[in-house]
Amino acid sequence: MATFELYRRSTIGMCLTETLDEMVNSGTLSPELAIQVLVQFDKSMTEALESQVKSKVTIKRGAVNAPEKKSELILMNKKI
Repeated sequence: MATFELYRRSTIGMCLTETLDEMVNSGTLSPELAIQVLVQFDKSMTEALESQVKSKVTIKRGAVNAPEKKSELILMNKKI
């Protein structure tokens, strides 16, 4: 799974995608501009997580070790 899929499946990512779809369908926004917005969202999420998140998660052989239990962790397992 590509990294951007995780961001776009988040609550804010889903809301952004739905809003952009509505704007494209209503003619308010061009499909090209909607794609540019999503690409910028991906870049911004990557930058924000790299610079602002201090938690560390280690995954080994299906086990999850998350030192800080305060954060919610969602893992998606997709068989290919």
